[in-house]
Amino acid sequence: MEKARSLLGIETLSDDDIASLLQVAERMDVNRPQPLLAGRRIVLLFYEASTRTRVSFEMAAKVLGATTYLVHATASSIEKGETLLDTGLTLRSMGAEAIVIRHPSSGAPHFLQRYLDIPLINAGDGMHEHPSQALLDAFTIKRHKGKLSDLKIAVIGDIFHSRVARSDIHLLSRFGARIVLSGPPELVPDIAVTLAPGLTLTRSVDEAMQAADVVMLLRVQKERLGGMHLAVEQYVAEYQITPERMRVAKPDAIVMHPGPMVRGMELTDAVADGPQSVVTEQVHNGVPIRMAVLARALGAA
Repeated sequence: MEKARSLLGIETLSDDDIASLLQVAERMDVNRPQPLLAGRRIVLLFYEASTRTRVSFEMAAKVLGATTYLVHATASSIEKGETLLDTGLTLRSMGAEAIVIRHPSSGAPHFLQRYLDIPLINAGDGMHEHPSQALLDAFTIKRHKGKLSDLKIAVIGDIFHSRVARSDIHLLSRFGARIVLSGPPELVPDIAVTLAPGLTLTRSVDEAMQAADVVMLLRVQKERLGGMHLAVEQYVAEYQITPERMRVAKPDAIVMHPGPMVRGMELTDAVADGPQSVVTEQVHNGVPIRMAVLARALGAA
Protein backbone atom coordinates (compact mmCIF):
# COMPACT_ATOMS: atom_id res chain seq x y z
CA MET A 1 0.00 0.00 0.00
CA GLU A 2 2.87 2.38 0.83
CA LYS A 3 4.45 1.73 -2.56
CA ALA A 4 1.11 2.35 -4.26
CA ARG A 5 1.23 5.93 -2.98
CA SER A 6 4.62 6.60 -4.56
CA LEU A 7 4.93 9.13 -7.36
CA LEU A 8 7.40 7.69 -9.85
CA GLY A 9 6.07 9.28 -13.02
CA ILE A 10 2.99 10.57 -14.80
CA GLU A 11 2.83 7.39 -16.85
CA THR A 12 2.20 5.34 -13.70
CA LEU A 13 -0.71 7.53 -12.53
CA SER A 14 -4.30 6.98 -13.58
CA ASP A 15 -6.44 9.87 -14.81
CA ASP A 16 -8.33 9.68 -11.50
CA ASP A 17 -5.05 9.91 -9.55
CA ILE A 18 -4.10 13.07 -11.43
CA ALA A 19 -7.53 14.66 -11.03
CA SER A 20 -7.51 13.82 -7.32
CA LEU A 21 -4.07 15.38 -6.76
CA LEU A 22 -5.15 18.58 -8.52
CA GLN A 23 -8.30 18.72 -6.39
CA VAL A 24 -6.38 18.15 -3.14
CA ALA A 25 -3.90 20.89 -4.12
CA GLU A 26 -6.79 23.33 -4.54
CA ARG A 27 -7.65 22.80 -0.87
CA MET A 28 -4.12 23.31 0.40
CA ASP A 29 -3.41 26.65 2.08
CA VAL A 30 0.31 27.39 1.90
CA ASN A 31 -0.01 30.27 4.37
CA ARG A 32 -1.61 28.34 7.21
CA PRO A 33 0.00 25.39 9.02
CA GLN A 34 -1.95 22.19 8.44
CA PRO A 35 -0.61 19.42 10.68
CA LEU A 36 -1.70 16.54 8.45
CA LEU A 37 1.81 15.09 8.63
CA ALA A 38 2.76 16.14 12.17
CA GLY A 39 5.58 13.93 13.45
CA ARG A 40 6.25 12.27 10.09
CA ARG A 41 9.81 12.04 8.74
CA ILE A 42 10.60 12.85 5.10
CA VAL A 43 14.06 12.64 3.54
CA LEU A 44 15.03 14.83 0.59
CA LEU A 45 17.69 12.83 -1.26
CA PHE A 46 19.22 15.04 -3.96
CA TYR A 47 22.01 13.79 -6.19
CA GLU A 48 21.68 16.93 -8.35
CA ALA A 49 21.56 20.61 -7.51
CA SER A 50 18.08 22.08 -7.20
CA THR A 51 16.47 25.24 -5.93
CA ARG A 52 12.78 25.35 -6.89
CA THR A 53 11.96 21.67 -6.52
CA ARG A 54 13.93 21.02 -3.35
CA VAL A 55 12.80 24.15 -1.52
CA SER A 56 9.15 23.73 -2.48
CA PHE A 57 9.12 20.10 -1.29
CA GLU A 58 10.74 21.23 1.96
CA MET A 59 8.25 24.07 2.42
CA ALA A 60 5.34 21.77 1.54
CA ALA A 61 6.45 19.22 4.13
CA LYS A 62 6.90 21.82 6.84
CA VAL A 63 3.52 23.49 6.24
CA LEU A 64 2.04 20.01 6.74
CA GLY A 65 3.97 19.59 10.00
CA ALA A 66 6.50 17.01 8.84
CA THR A 67 10.19 17.00 9.72
CA THR A 68 12.55 17.02 6.73
CA TYR A 69 16.12 15.78 6.41
CA LEU A 70 18.19 16.95 3.44
CA VAL A 71 20.85 14.62 2.01
CA HIS A 72 23.19 16.04 -0.65
CA ALA A 73 25.31 13.73 -2.77
CA THR A 74 28.34 15.95 -2.17
CA ALA A 75 28.03 16.04 1.61
CA SER A 76 27.32 12.44 2.56
CA SER A 77 28.61 8.89 2.24
CA ILE A 78 27.44 9.01 -1.38
CA GLU A 79 30.59 11.00 -2.11
CA LYS A 80 32.59 8.10 -0.68
CA GLY A 81 31.09 5.69 -3.17
CA GLU A 82 28.02 4.38 -1.34
CA THR A 83 25.50 2.89 -3.74
CA LEU A 84 21.99 4.23 -4.26
CA LEU A 85 20.55 1.02 -2.82
CA ASP A 86 22.66 1.17 0.34
CA THR A 87 21.82 4.85 0.81
CA GLY A 88 18.11 4.09 0.48
CA LEU A 89 18.27 1.15 2.89
CA THR A 90 20.24 3.24 5.39
CA LEU A 91 17.72 6.07 5.33
CA ARG A 92 14.84 3.62 5.72
CA SER A 93 16.58 1.98 8.68
CA MET A 94 17.00 5.40 10.30
CA GLY A 95 13.25 5.94 10.20
CA ALA A 96 12.54 7.72 6.92
CA GLU A 97 8.83 7.34 6.14
CA ALA A 98 9.08 8.75 2.60
CA ILE A 99 11.94 9.74 0.32
CA VAL A 100 11.88 12.51 -2.27
CA ILE A 101 14.67 11.71 -4.73
CA ARG A 102 16.35 13.56 -7.58
CA HIS A 103 18.92 11.54 -9.50
CA PRO A 104 20.87 12.00 -12.76
CA SER A 105 20.09 8.45 -13.92
CA SER A 106 16.77 7.71 -15.62
CA GLY A 107 14.87 5.04 -13.69
CA ALA A 108 16.74 5.49 -10.39
CA PRO A 109 13.55 5.97 -8.30
CA HIS A 110 11.95 2.93 -9.96
CA PHE A 111 15.02 0.83 -9.12
CA LEU A 112 15.07 1.94 -5.49
CA GLN A 113 11.33 1.34 -5.08
CA ARG A 114 11.87 -2.35 -5.74
CA TYR A 115 13.78 -2.66 -2.45
CA LEU A 116 11.99 -0.21 -0.14
CA ASP A 117 8.59 -0.50 1.52
CA ILE A 118 8.05 3.27 1.86
CA PRO A 119 6.74 5.77 -0.71
CA LEU A 120 9.24 7.31 -3.12
CA ILE A 121 8.62 10.58 -4.91
CA ASN A 122 10.48 11.25 -8.12
CA ALA A 123 11.80 14.82 -8.12
CA GLY A 124 13.46 14.31 -11.50
CA ASP A 125 15.35 11.32 -12.87
CA GLY A 126 17.80 11.89 -15.69
CA MET A 127 16.07 12.62 -18.99
CA HIS A 128 13.04 10.54 -17.99
CA GLU A 129 10.38 12.35 -15.93
CA HIS A 130 9.62 15.16 -13.49
CA PRO A 131 6.03 14.34 -12.44
CA SER A 132 5.45 17.00 -9.79
CA GLN A 133 6.46 19.71 -12.28
CA ALA A 134 3.87 18.40 -14.75
CA LEU A 135 1.22 18.44 -12.03
CA LEU A 136 1.97 22.04 -11.06
CA ASP A 137 2.01 23.04 -14.74
CA ALA A 138 -1.41 21.46 -15.25
CA PHE A 139 -2.62 23.11 -12.03
CA THR A 140 -1.45 26.52 -13.31
CA ILE A 141 -3.03 26.07 -16.74
CA LYS A 142 -6.32 24.94 -15.26
CA ARG A 143 -6.44 27.95 -12.95
CA HIS A 144 -6.08 30.30 -15.92
CA LYS A 145 -8.08 28.43 -18.54
CA GLY A 146 -10.54 26.47 -16.43
CA LYS A 147 -9.72 23.27 -18.30
CA LEU A 148 -6.98 21.24 -19.96
CA SER A 149 -8.93 19.87 -22.91
CA ASP A 150 -9.13 21.57 -26.31
CA LEU A 151 -6.26 23.93 -25.57
CA LYS A 152 -3.43 24.51 -28.01
CA ILE A 153 -0.11 24.32 -26.19
CA ALA A 154 3.09 25.31 -28.00
CA VAL A 155 6.11 23.61 -26.39
CA ILE A 156 9.34 25.29 -27.48
CA GLY A 157 12.98 24.60 -26.66
CA ASP A 158 15.06 21.55 -25.74
CA ILE A 159 12.52 18.75 -25.73
CA PHE A 160 15.01 15.95 -26.37
CA HIS A 161 16.87 16.40 -23.07
CA SER A 162 13.91 17.59 -20.98
CA ARG A 163 12.31 15.39 -18.33
CA VAL A 164 9.81 18.21 -17.80
CA ALA A 165 8.73 17.94 -21.44
CA ARG A 166 8.08 14.21 -21.14
CA SER A 167 5.94 14.52 -18.03
CA ASP A 168 4.04 17.55 -19.33
CA ILE A 169 3.34 15.88 -22.66
CA HIS A 170 2.15 12.66 -21.02
CA LEU A 171 -0.22 14.53 -18.69
CA LEU A 172 -1.58 17.26 -20.94
CA SER A 173 -2.15 15.06 -23.98
CA ARG A 174 -4.08 12.54 -21.85
CA PHE A 175 -6.47 15.30 -20.80
CA GLY A 176 -7.17 16.44 -24.35
CA ALA A 177 -4.71 19.27 -24.97
CA ARG A 178 -3.38 19.74 -28.51
CA ILE A 179 0.40 19.98 -28.26
CA VAL A 180 2.69 21.41 -30.95
CA LEU A 181 6.45 20.98 -30.52
CA SER A 182 8.97 23.40 -31.97
CA GLY A 183 12.75 23.76 -31.93
CA PRO A 184 15.85 22.93 -33.96
CA PRO A 185 16.23 19.28 -35.08
CA GLU A 186 19.09 18.72 -32.64
CA LEU A 187 16.82 19.60 -29.69
CA VAL A 188 13.49 18.41 -31.08
CA PRO A 189 14.10 15.36 -33.28
CA ASP A 190 11.30 14.07 -35.48
CA ILE A 191 10.90 11.05 -33.21
CA ALA A 192 9.65 13.38 -30.44
CA VAL A 193 6.13 13.10 -31.86
CA THR A 194 6.04 9.44 -30.70
CA LEU A 195 5.99 10.52 -27.03
CA ALA A 196 2.20 10.69 -27.02
CA PRO A 197 -0.70 10.42 -29.46
CA GLY A 198 -1.67 13.54 -31.36
CA LEU A 199 1.59 15.47 -31.08
CA THR A 200 2.66 17.59 -34.02
CA LEU A 201 5.98 19.23 -34.79
CA THR A 202 6.96 22.31 -36.74
CA ARG A 203 10.33 24.02 -37.15
CA SER A 204 8.56 27.38 -37.40
CA VAL A 205 8.02 28.85 -33.93
CA ASP A 206 5.51 31.32 -35.38
CA GLU A 207 3.46 28.45 -36.75
CA ALA A 208 3.64 26.62 -33.41
CA MET A 209 2.44 29.72 -31.57
CA GLN A 210 -0.36 30.57 -34.00
CA ALA A 211 -3.56 30.87 -31.90
CA ALA A 212 -1.86 29.13 -28.96
CA ASP A 213 -3.53 29.21 -25.55
CA VAL A 214 -0.30 28.36 -23.74
CA VAL A 215 3.32 29.02 -24.74
CA MET A 216 5.48 26.64 -22.73
CA LEU A 217 9.22 27.21 -22.91
CA LEU A 218 11.85 24.68 -21.92
CA ARG A 219 15.36 25.38 -20.76
CA VAL A 220 18.05 25.50 -23.45
CA GLN A 221 21.61 25.25 -22.13
CA LYS A 222 24.12 27.40 -23.97
CA GLU A 223 26.86 24.83 -23.46
CA ARG A 224 24.64 22.16 -25.02
CA LEU A 225 24.09 24.35 -28.08
CA GLY A 226 27.85 24.70 -28.42
CA GLY A 227 28.35 20.96 -28.20
CA MET A 228 25.86 20.52 -31.05
CA HIS A 229 27.49 23.30 -33.07
CA LEU A 230 24.39 25.45 -32.85
CA ALA A 231 25.07 29.16 -32.62
CA VAL A 232 23.30 31.02 -29.83
CA GLU A 233 22.63 33.82 -32.31
CA GLN A 234 20.86 31.39 -34.63
CA TYR A 235 18.68 30.08 -31.81
CA VAL A 236 17.80 33.62 -30.80
CA ALA A 237 16.89 34.56 -34.36
CA GLU A 238 14.69 31.51 -34.95
CA TYR A 239 13.23 30.58 -31.55
CA GLN A 240 13.53 33.37 -29.01
CA ILE A 241 10.11 34.43 -27.73
CA THR A 242 9.61 38.16 -28.09
CA PRO A 243 6.59 40.46 -27.70
CA GLU A 244 6.31 40.49 -31.50
CA ARG A 245 6.13 36.69 -31.65
CA MET A 246 3.60 36.62 -28.82
CA ARG A 247 1.18 38.57 -31.00
CA VAL A 248 0.44 35.46 -33.10
CA ALA A 249 -0.74 33.60 -30.00
CA LYS A 250 -4.17 34.25 -28.53
CA PRO A 251 -4.46 37.59 -26.70
CA ASP A 252 -5.03 35.77 -23.41
CA ALA A 253 -2.24 33.22 -23.96
CA ILE A 254 -0.03 32.53 -20.95
CA VAL A 255 3.74 32.05 -21.01
CA MET A 256 5.23 29.28 -18.87
CA HIS A 257 8.76 28.12 -18.03
CA PRO A 258 9.88 25.54 -15.43
CA GLY A 259 13.05 27.54 -14.74
CA PRO A 260 15.73 28.53 -14.59
CA MET A 261 15.08 30.88 -17.51
CA VAL A 262 17.89 31.93 -19.83
CA ARG A 263 16.90 35.52 -20.43
CA GLY A 264 18.12 37.08 -23.63
CA MET A 265 18.22 33.72 -25.39
CA GLU A 266 15.05 31.70 -24.74
CA LEU A 267 12.93 34.80 -24.21
CA THR A 268 13.27 38.53 -23.75
CA ASP A 269 12.88 40.37 -20.46
CA ALA A 270 9.70 41.95 -21.83
CA VAL A 271 8.12 38.50 -22.16
CA ALA A 272 9.57 37.03 -18.96
CA ASP A 273 8.28 39.94 -16.88
CA GLY A 274 5.23 40.78 -19.01
CA PRO A 275 1.55 40.45 -18.12
CA GLN A 276 1.19 37.10 -19.89
CA SER A 277 4.01 35.45 -17.94
CA VAL A 278 2.94 33.07 -15.17
CA VAL A 279 6.44 31.83 -14.36
CA THR A 280 6.47 33.05 -10.75
CA GLU A 281 2.97 31.66 -10.30
CA GLN A 282 4.23 28.26 -11.41
CA VAL A 283 6.86 28.40 -8.67
CA HIS A 284 4.22 29.35 -6.10
CA ASN A 285 1.90 26.55 -7.26
CA GLY A 286 4.67 24.03 -6.68
CA VAL A 287 4.06 24.22 -2.94
CA PRO A 288 0.34 23.22 -2.83
CA ILE A 289 0.92 20.55 -5.47
CA ARG A 290 3.78 19.06 -3.49
CA MET A 291 1.72 19.29 -0.31
CA ALA A 292 -0.89 17.15 -2.09
CA VAL A 293 1.78 14.70 -3.30
CA LEU A 294 3.27 14.30 0.20
CA ALA A 295 -0.14 14.00 1.87
CA ARG A 296 -1.12 11.29 -0.62
CA ALA A 297 2.20 9.47 -0.15
CA LEU A 298 1.73 9.27 3.61
CA GLY A 299 -1.97 8.48 3.54
CA ALA A 300 -3.25 11.85 4.75
CA ALA A 301 -4.73 13.30 1.55
